[in-house]
Amino acid sequence: MTEEGNDKIFVMQPKIGIVLINYKTYAKRFLEDCRDSMRKIEYPREKYVVYIVDNATTPETQAYLREMYPEAVILPNKENSGWGGGNNVGIEQAWKDGCEDIVFSNMDVIVDPQWLKELVEAAYTDQKIGMVQSQLLLHPMKDGVQRINSLGNEIHFLGFGYCKGYGKVDRVHNPPQPSLTLREGEFEDISYASGASCYVKGEVLKKTGLCDPDFFMYHDDMEICLKARFAGYRIVLAPKSIMWHKYEFGRSILQVYYMERNRLITMLEFYKLPTLILFAPAFLFMELGVFCGSLAGGYAKPKLRSWGYFFKPGSWRKIKEKRRAIQAMRTMSDRNLMAAWTGKILFQEAMNPLLKYVANPALNAYWQVAKRLMWW
Repeated sequence: MTEEGNDKIFVMQPKIGIVLINYKTYAKRFLEDCRDSMRKIEYPREKYVVYIVDNATTPETQAYLREMYPEAVILPNKENSGWGGGNNVGIEQAWKDGCEDIVFSNMDVIVDPQWLKELVEAAYTDQKIGMVQSQLLLHPMKDGVQRINSLGNEIHFLGFGYCKGYGKVDRVHNPPQPSLTLREGEFEDISYASGASCYVKGEVLKKTGLCDPDFFMYHDDMEICLKARFAGYRIVLAPKSIMWHKYEFGRSILQVYYMERNRLITMLEFYKLPTLILFAPAFLFMELGVFCGSLAGGYAKPKLRSWGYFFKPGSWRKIKEKRRAIQAMRTMSDRNLMAAWTGKILFQEAMNPLLKYVANPALNAYWQVAKRLMWW
C-alpha cells in the first residue's frame, strides 16, 4: 500500500532482506547474540528474511550456521567475496524472494527490538531518502558508561572516512532523541552510512547498481553511498534505531592495504577532474605524512603495496570504466556533494601528535580555501 503527497511517500511495511556475512569462525564468535536480538525484532515476521552469506564456505560452516540460526536463509559462497561481493549475493537472493528493500548488517551486533521498524519509518518519511543508518553504540559499556560508535560517518576531502561521534558519551538514549534543531519526523543528513547497519531502498540499488566487489573491505559502504548521492538520494541517521556494535579497531596488513588503496580509488572514480587538480597539493602532503606514519608504525609495506596497485595498466582500465559509469549517474556538483565534508580527521583511534598538531590544522586550512574555490 502506497500513499503519496507533499513530496512524501509512505510504504506500509515493505518486505526486507537483512544480509549478514560470515567468514570462517566469525559466526562462532558473534552469531548467537545477534540471532537472539534479531528474534525479538518488532516487525511482522513474514515481512523480513535474514540471509547469511557464508564466504569461503565449508560443509562445517554451513552446518554450524543452519544449526545456530535455522530460520535464516544460508547462502554458501565458495569465494571469499568480501563485504561488497557477499552483500551482492544476499541482495540477489532477496530480490528473487520478493524482498523490496535491503539492510546491510554486521554479525557482531545486538539490535534493539525497534531497530528495523525505526529504519523503515525513517526511510519512508521522504521519497528523496534512499539510505538510512542506525545509531550505533559501542558494546560492551566500559566503566558503566555507554559510548557512541557512530552517528553517521564523516568524509574527509582526501577520501578518509571515519565514525562521527566515536567514543563520546551517549547522553540521549532510552529512547534516543533526534537533534533539537529537527522537528518531529525530520532526519539529519549524514555524509555516508556505516555498513554495520544500513537500510537501502530497492529502487536505489536498481539505479546505482550493486556494491563494488573489487573494494573487498573498507570504503565499500562509502562507495555505495556516494553512488546513491550521485543519483539524487538523501542519506540520513535514524537516531531511534539502536544497534550495539562489538567494534574492534585494529591495524593489520590487509586493513592498511585496502583502506589506502580504496581511498585513492574512491577519489579517482568520484571526483571531477578540476577537484583532483585542486586537491593535488594537499594530497601529496598527506601521502607523505601517511607514509612517514607507516614507517614509524611498522606498516610501510602495505602502504607501498597500495601505491603499487596504481602502477598496473589493468588497474587504470578498471578505474576508467567504473568512473565513466559513476559519472554518468551524477546529478550534483562536487561543490554540493562535498558541502558537509570535513578538513579534519577526528577519530580518536587514529589520532597521533602528527595528525593532531600538523596534518589536521594544515589540511583544514587548505580545505576552507579549496571549498570556496569550487564552483563546479
